[in-house]
Amino acid sequence: MKPKLPYYAVIFTSLQTKNIEGYSEMAATMEELAKQQPGYIGMDSAKSEVGITVSYWKSLEAIQHWKANLDHQVAQQKGRSEWYEWYNVKICKVEREYEFSSS
Repeated sequence: MKPKLPYYAVIFTSLQTKNIEGYSEMAATMEELAKQQPGYIGMDSAKSEVGITVSYWKSLEAIQHWKANLDHQVAQQKGRSEWYEWYNVKICKVEREYEFSSS
C-alpha cells in the first residue's frame, strides 16, 4: 500500500570503518524498532562502498521522535564512535512519486 502524499524521507548515506563488529545486529535491531514507531512507513537500503538507507515517515514530528528514541541514540553514538568514518542525513518532503515495472 502506497502512503498518502506528501510524506517524508530520511536519507542516511554513510562510509563504514573497518570495525563493523556488532553492526549487523544493531542495524537489524534498529530496523525492527523503527517499524514500531508511530508514523513509520517503510525503508529501502543499498550497500556497496557507500551505504544508503532511506526511511519513510508520515511527519517531521515522527522523525523527531525516532531521532530522540533512547535505543536509537545509543546506536547513533556507537555509530559515531565505532562504525562510521562519515555519514550524512537528509530529510526530504516527498510530494510526488512514480515507478515502472516490467511485470
